[in-house]
Amino acid sequence: MPTILGQNQYGKAENRVVKITRDGATHHIKDLNVSVALSGDMEEVHYSGSNANVLPTDTTKNTVFAFAKEYGIESAEQFGIHLARHFVTSQEPIHRARIRIEEYAWERIETSDANSKFIGADEVKHSFVRKGQETRLTQITYDGEKWEVISGLKDLVVMNSTNSEFWGYVKDKYTTLQEAYDRILATQVAARWRFNWTDDEQKAPHWEKSYEQVKKHMLQAFAETYSLSLQQTLYQMGARIINHRGEIDEVRFSLPNKHHFLVDLEPFGLKNDNEVYFAADRPYGLIEATVLRDGCEARIPVDMTNL
Repeated sequence: MPTILGQNQYGKAENRVVKITRDGATHHIKDLNVSVALSGDMEEVHYSGSNANVLPTDTTKNTVFAFAKEYGIESAEQFGIHLARHFVTSQEPIHRARIRIEEYAWERIETSDANSKFIGADEVKHSFVRKGQETRLTQITYDGEKWEVISGLKDLVVMNSTNSEFWGYVKDKYTTLQEAYDRILATQVAARWRFNWTDDEQKAPHWEKSYEQVKKHMLQAFAETYSLSLQQTLYQMGARIINHRGEIDEVRFSLPNKHHFLVDLEPFGLKNDNEVYFAADRPYGLIEATVLRDGCEARIPVDMTNL
């Protein structure tokens, strides 16, 4: 039976690059994990093994490190844009580049004040501790004409210790869950949002400010929503982002419900007045949905596992 080649791509995955910017005694860190995937006229290398159109993956790795020096890393998005543009415009066989970046955040360690017994302790501006709240993500795709930028985060764990209920749901012969009128609501947020910046004629967003503001609105909506379901909270988080950030047309969430169950303390003669809980890591409810600006199409994949 005759066969033909389908979709294909190649590149160098997980290039770990750390860029230190030295502003006198004050240092700044950008810590990225960059994956490059290239596609285009690659039929012959698959059919005959000819590497005539193949830019070595080792070269793509070297480009990542060289660009960190040449261009610096203003933001994960801007760095990815530089890389994607370079690969598509400098290599004729390459028609499309996809750059995926994870960013690991660092914050400065607060040091002793001027009265410390350690001489110069108040002047230390080069020591950092790794932030543990979330991992920042972005994916940049470029085909020589149009851009698609999807950014986001993962592993952002949040909790409301009250102002959450769950009742009035469908019950059948297998239902044992009791209705809750005051419960803990906790989740580990995975979110992606798509920018409406698609070509170089448009003014590009301020990538760093945009990320900070999206996260702020997301967290504020989580905290301020009196929740009757995690679905309701999800929608409010997405709607708050869309309504406040004009550069974003689509947000997709994957929210595992990190269940907390009241522990039965009656066998010990104790009353549990919504104070002691058992935190169950699995199984868990998984709530996923996309929130769109009215009139826009959904383009973020339903399965965000590899995004």
